[in-house]
Amino acid sequence: MEMMSDAEGTQASSEPWPNPARAWYAIFVFALALMMNFLDRGIVGLLVHPLEIDLHLTDSQVGLVTGVAYIVFYAAIGLPIARFADVGVRRTIVGVGVAVWSVATAFCGLAGNFWQLFVARMGVGAGEACNGPPVFSMISDLFPRDKLPLAIAVLNFGFIFGNGFASILGGAVIQALNGVSVTLPVLGTLHSWQLVFLAVGLPGLIVAALMATVKEPVRRGRISQDGAHKNLPVREVVRFYFDNVRTYAPMFAGLAFNIVPAVGLIIWGPEYFRRGFGWTTAEYALRAGLVTILFAPAGALFGGWLAGWFQRNGHDDANLRVVLLSFCLNLPGLLLFTLAQNPWLGLAAFAYTQFVAMWVPGPFNAALQVVTPNEMRSQITALFLFIFNIIGFGIGPSVVPWVTAHVFHDPAKLGYGLASVIAVLLPPAALSIFLGMKPYGAAVARAKNWG
Repeated sequence: MEMMSDAEGTQASSEPWPNPARAWYAIFVFALALMMNFLDRGIVGLLVHPLEIDLHLTDSQVGLVTGVAYIVFYAAIGLPIARFADVGVRRTIVGVGVAVWSVATAFCGLAGNFWQLFVARMGVGAGEACNGPPVFSMISDLFPRDKLPLAIAVLNFGFIFGNGFASILGGAVIQALNGVSVTLPVLGTLHSWQLVFLAVGLPGLIVAALMATVKEPVRRGRISQDGAHKNLPVREVVRFYFDNVRTYAPMFAGLAFNIVPAVGLIIWGPEYFRRGFGWTTAEYALRAGLVTILFAPAGALFGGWLAGWFQRNGHDDANLRVVLLSFCLNLPGLLLFTLAQNPWLGLAAFAYTQFVAMWVPGPFNAALQVVTPNEMRSQITALFLFIFNIIGFGIGPSVVPWVTAHVFHDPAKLGYGLASVIAVLLPPAALSIFLGMKPYGAAVARAKNWG
């Protein structure tokens, strides 16, 4: 990969900010990549039933494929990629990552057994490890500080609409290819679920090519005295983290406790509605996608406004206040969603949870950036995403079927398994954020004195 010279790094302070059209175009491409990210990552949740039939998988094996397989390579290369993102050409890192996870998703469609699917999902994790930290790093160099919250909000809209349209598109593709099979040279006969993987994976190569049209921005806001464009030693990043562990640890713990049930719902929600209410995967995907598009954007806007209102009223812990409120208010909605006796009541509860849950991403991400110096933001963000993916996608998909099998002893009681995981883990998530509010507020006050 290309490297940016030290001389380029020293120019940042004198360079004008990028043209707004160029900066917003970059946000558009990043949002497309995010859409493909969550489509490729989550498509397995829409294909649980045919995977279990054709590959003779159990619920536990599906949990391993969607969880452990995904995070193996993510864990191995996520943090090294983040360090390289502080010195390498970030658009190249992201573009290569998009290409890798897209090809790996397509290869999932060629799997003939559990282990082949497992290895292909490892490739998806490897590619997606290249996305988050470089993207956030570039956004910080594309927009002035006063424009940065809006830019991140628009990126979150890409995430929201990406999730919603991914669900709708995934469901439409599954419906269109239902029962279809084709015979190809070398590959043999491919069933409909295999064609779905190919259909959603290969278009990501177009997004990977688009990444080359995003101009790499110069780096800004580095605090290194010599102006050199180089990584801080790992020991300095580690020292800063442990010097501020009372600020970071509760945030990361709250994330870890919350993300397990959240990912469990993403992976097992379609199957819960199929087993419990007889909805087809396509029916669930279309309706859940529409609900996401309608309610999640309003939640994101409200969460950002509420954090600003708390801040204007003198609360340095404003961002975590919003996160805490969301965790507390979301618990009853999530339990109603998983325990509803009527699918439409469950869908209404899902709409409520989409609105309330989306209070979190903007303020939580902002909270992390505000208390972290620029030089180590990619690496601290990588640690944040490491926990998000390792705990969430590594454990979340497997915990739900384990509880269903070992506590309720009946696959049809998947809803009770989901509800149990939510009831056990969301309260400590809220408690962690509550315990972290005071040290976080003090850290925000200290950060106001940074240059």
